[in-house]
Amino acid sequence: TTNKTGMTGTTGGVTGGTGGGGGGGAGGRKKSGPKFELSDEQRQDIKEAFDLFDSEGTGMIDTKELKVAIRALGFEPKKEEIKKMIAEIDKDGSGKISFDDFLQLMTVKMAEKDSKEEILKAFRLFDDDETGTISFKNLKRVAKELGENLTDEELQEMIDEADRDGDGEVNQEEFLRIMKKTSLY
Repeated sequence: TTNKTGMTGTTGGVTGGTGGGGGGGAGGRKKSGPKFELSDEQRQDIKEAFDLFDSEGTGMIDTKELKVAIRALGFEPKKEEIKKMIAEIDKDGSGKISFDDFLQLMTVKMAEKDSKEEILKAFRLFDDDETGTISFKNLKRVAKELGENLTDEELQEMIDEADRDGDGEVNQEEFLRIMKKTSLY
């Protein structure tokens, strides 16, 4: 077995390289673990979505309104996801959510979205022939560009580890899965 960083280590190099110039709105910030900073604009959007449902200005919204408030911010949470969020936040079963709790939830959601976009950006860098999958050839090219001296066996092992459907290539779903599993992001 090769070292378990495999594809994610290689990807780290790729995204690290693009982060500087391509950072744009993100200011090319380096990802330092799970710390995710909301922009003032994002914070404002979250506050507006919250206030929309806090019509009496109590600083609390109903747990029943959580889904709609989240959707107002452009997310499509699944029923189970909402249940999990409510269980995490509303420990005393009051049926109410404070702004701080809502802000914390949405920060996590936005960080997830941010990292998913980063991962997909990396995927597109690998998939330079735009086939929608990362082939052995794609991986070999990226490894070479990054100066990684990997044998064909090691490269094949990376593909095999990520390849769930056994077609010999890595599609977006599989790529997201392996990147999340190693939680490099």
